[in-house]
Amino acid sequence: MLKDQFNRVHNYLRISLTEKCNLRCTYCNPVDLPKGYFAHFDKMLPHEIEQIAAVFVQNGITKIRLTGGEPLVRKDAADIILRLSKLPVKLAITTNGVFVHDFLDTFKKAGIRSVNVSLDSLKSTRNHLITGRDVHSGVVQNIQLLLKNNFEVKVNVVVMKNVNEDEIVDFVAWTKEEPIQVRFIEFMPFAGNHWSSDKVFSYKEILEKVDEKFTYYQLPHQKQDTALKFKANGHRGTFAIISTMSQPFCSGCNRLRLTTDGKMKNCLFSKTEVDILGALRKGEDILPLISQCVWDKQESLGGQFTSVNGKPDVRHIENRSMIHIGG
Repeated sequence: MLKDQFNRVHNYLRISLTEKCNLRCTYCNPVDLPKGYFAHFDKMLPHEIEQIAAVFVQNGITKIRLTGGEPLVRKDAADIILRLSKLPVKLAITTNGVFVHDFLDTFKKAGIRSVNVSLDSLKSTRNHLITGRDVHSGVVQNIQLLLKNNFEVKVNVVVMKNVNEDEIVDFVAWTKEEPIQVRFIEFMPFAGNHWSSDKVFSYKEILEKVDEKFTYYQLPHQKQDTALKFKANGHRGTFAIISTMSQPFCSGCNRLRLTTDGKMKNCLFSKTEVDILGALRKGEDILPLISQCVWDKQESLGGQFTSVNGKPDVRHIENRSMIHIGG
């Protein structure tokens, strides 16, 4: 069992397969990174990912989510997925949806039933502006393909003030006929994404938008859930809000992260990392490193800032860019 000093038990591991992505969303992939920024990365090999994941699973991890960058741009993604499917865990994946049609059979063979797809706008032109690529129609088609094949589909929407908050009602309307869960995510600060509190569209503001058109009710909530879930009356699907910035949910956090270069982060916002891959390659026992990293976890938000209500000064946050950490 992996437990920290605040008695939080950790049973959920997010593994980044790659820092590369075929899209250029500025909240994740800063436009001002120098050429060759990722070139020096020494990535985990498929068998190393399997070995490290096995140690986590032997010590209480029951769910693994694969992330990126875009995990499906990695050439050996299918191999990694199938390797991890042999472990006694619930396996899930977060993707931008562009290549889902090529991996549908792999997902089925691996027993993946939950797929999170990033889509920040229902408008093709606006989505192109946000992502830097004209992929909207293909992503929507792949969401429909997943639904047709009975996958649990969550659509991740990063809500940014004066960018896409006017589409909140449209996204909730989408849940009327489709059994999807739309998840509105507050804009979070990472290296190079030009975050400011003025760009955050908060949990309260999101619900105020929904109130304009829908009657809804809150669904049951577990302590470890990052999303507060709701259902509009008469809708097949649901919507949820991940309120990291305005109402942090750190008290029940059960998540750990492994970057593509094999560094362990005990929090999305932690400034410190532990080199798990380096130790593995030296033939060292990685469990003591993992256990100590979990124990050292800060009480909230990596110990680096307060909620958006405290107007955090993000200039002093020490962290990687989101694409560098893993979504």
